[in-house]
Amino acid sequence: MSIRFKPSSVDERLHQAFGTPVVELYESADSSDASPSLVRVLEMRSFLALAEEQVARVLDHVRTMAPTLGMGELPADELRLEAQWLEAALGARDSYRTALDNLLRTMPPGRQPRTRMAPTTLSPPAAAPAPNRSGTVRDHRP
Repeated sequence: MSIRFKPSSVDERLHQAFGTPVVELYESADSSDASPSLVRVLEMRSFLALAEEQVARVLDHVRTMAPTLGMGELPADELRLEAQWLEAALGARDSYRTALDNLLRTMPPGRQPRTRMAPTTLSPPAAAPAPNRSGTVRDHRP
């Protein structure tokens, strides 16, 4: 399954922020006029979706171990390994969530995907203002 279709915990927030469902945001990001911030947000979202899938896989693995074994039969060494695996997956998930939150918070207003404007004729630049000479000593010429 493509990462575009994997759910993540931030999909609704992205939909609200951009006003477009995540799948459509990915389509917008594929165009040549996609804003760099949209591309970055979707890259972070993709990593987050993978990290969340990893957390779910570890939890599923632990759940499949439990029905076959009684409480006294659970192998401590294997559970330690699962706990380390889960800790790593949760750490990655939390880091991606934090980074994505920070990115969304620092994005300028109007986070909508940027559309490319047609080139227009530019007027010549205005003349630069004269340099400020206050406080300088002038030469007196005879």
